[in-house]
Amino acid sequence: MDTPDGTTPSPMVGTCASGPVSNGSEGTPQKPAILIVDDEPSVLSALRRLLHALPYHVLTAGSGAAALDVLATQEVDLIISDMRMPGMSGAELLSRAQALYPDIMRILLTGYSEIEAVVQAVNEGGIYRYLNKPWDEHDLLLTIKQALEQLRLHKEAARLLALTQHQNEELAAFNTALEAKVTSRTEEIRQTVMFLEDAQRDLRRNFMTMVQVGASMIELRCGAMGGEAHRVGHLARHLALALGLDGLDAQDLYFAGLLHGIGKLSLPDDILHKSIDRMTPAEAHTYYRHPLRAQMLLTPVAQLTQVAHIVRHQYERFNGRGTPDGLAEGNIPLGSRILAVARDYEGLQSGAIVRERLLPEQAAELIKMQAGLRYDPQVVEQFLLLLSDPSMLGGSTPYRQVASGDLVAGMRLADDLRTSRGVLLMTKGSVVSEYQASVVRRYEAQEGAPFTILVATADAEPAMQAEPA
Repeated sequence: MDTPDGTTPSPMVGTCASGPVSNGSEGTPQKPAILIVDDEPSVLSALRRLLHALPYHVLTAGSGAAALDVLATQEVDLIISDMRMPGMSGAELLSRAQALYPDIMRILLTGYSEIEAVVQAVNEGGIYRYLNKPWDEHDLLLTIKQALEQLRLHKEAARLLALTQHQNEELAAFNTALEAKVTSRTEEIRQTVMFLEDAQRDLRRNFMTMVQVGASMIELRCGAMGGEAHRVGHLARHLALALGLDGLDAQDLYFAGLLHGIGKLSLPDDILHKSIDRMTPAEAHTYYRHPLRAQMLLTPVAQLTQVAHIVRHQYERFNGRGTPDGLAEGNIPLGSRILAVARDYEGLQSGAIVRERLLPEQAAELIKMQAGLRYDPQVVEQFLLLLSDPSMLGGSTPYRQVASGDLVAGMRLADDLRTSRGVLLMTKGSVVSEYQASVVRRYEAQEGAPFTILVATADAEPAMQAEPA
C-alpha cells in the first residue's frame, strides 16, 4: 500500500550512497540498495515485481521530494527515476542527487522523444544510462547490473587508493623513523669510532713512551750518552724510509734502535764499560751474545716480534763473518743491515766501539771504508746521502729553546726532554702540563745544571701532530 505522500514503505533500512546495506547477519554479503522514483504507482509496482527475486534491497518514492527524503535517511547505491514528474522532474532530481550524493549511480526512464530533455538529464544529472518507456526488462536488468558493477569497481578503486595512501603514509613514517634511527646509529658509531681511534692513539703513544723509557734505563745502566738510543732509532727509521720500506717497517727500525742494547743489561760491569776494541776474546764472545738475550726478552711482546728478529742479527756482517748465524749479504734481514750502520755511527762517536771517540765525519768515513765487508753497500750509500742533507733526517722542524722557568702548560716539545745526565723526562711531541713543568724545574734544581728544552713554534704544531712517532 502506498502512503499518502505517494511513497511505498520500506520493510527495512537501506544503504547509503557510499555502500550496500547490511541484512543484519554479520559476515553475510550485503545487498545493493536501489531507489525507484516514479509518480505512477503501477510503474513502481511493476519494477518492484521485476526486482523482487534478485539480490537487491528495493526502495520506492512517488516524487522527487520524497526521493530526497529517502536519500537523507537511507543508504542508496542506485536511483532509477522517471523523467516527467510533477513538482520536480527526473532531470532535476538526479542533478540534486549528484550534488548531494555524488557516488550514487543514476538511471533515467523517459517516455519523451525530445532530444533536448535527454540532453538536459545527461548534462545536469550526470546519469549513467537512460532507457525509454516502455522498457525492455532484459535491457533494464542488464543496465542495473552493469551500473552496480561499475559502482562496486569505483568503490573498490577508492578503497584501494585510500589503502595505498594509508600504506604510503605508514611507509613514509617508517622511512622517516628508520632514517632517524640510521642517523642516530651512524652518529653513535661515529662517536664510538672516534673514541676507539683516540684510545688507539693513546695506546700507541703510551707504548712508544714505555719503549723510550726502557731505552733510557738501558742507557743509565750502560753509561751511554743520553739520547744515544733515540738517535740510533731516528737514523734507522729515516734510512728505512729512504730505502723504500713502508711506515710500519720504519717504525720497527725505530724500536730496534731504541732497544738494540737491551741485552746488555745482563753483562757484567767490567765488560759493559769497556769499548769493544779493548775486550779480550772471551769478553768479546760474551759481549756479542747480548742480541740473543735481547731477542728472548722482546719476543713475548707481540708488537716487538719483528724488532726482536732485527736485533738478533744486528752483528751479522755483509761478508758472512758475523754473529750469531754467519749470514751474508741478502740473507741478513734488511732491518738488521740498516740497524748496524745506525748503531755503529753513534757507537764510534760515543767511544763504545773504539777507545778514542770519533768526530761525526770520521765515523762516517770509517763506515764508508767498511762497505761490502761489515755493511751493506746500498745502505751505506743511502746513509751518506742522508748525512749530506740534514733536512732528510727531519732536522728542519721549527723550534725555539726555552728555559725551565719559561716552560708553561700547552707548549709542545720539539725534541725529547732529558736531564743533564741523559735521563728521559718527556718525549718529543708531548704537550706540557702545569704539573710537568713544575717537575722539570724541580729536577733541574736538583741536578744543578740547565736542561736543553726545545719547544715547537706555532708553524710546526700541525706537522708535529701528524708526524709518526
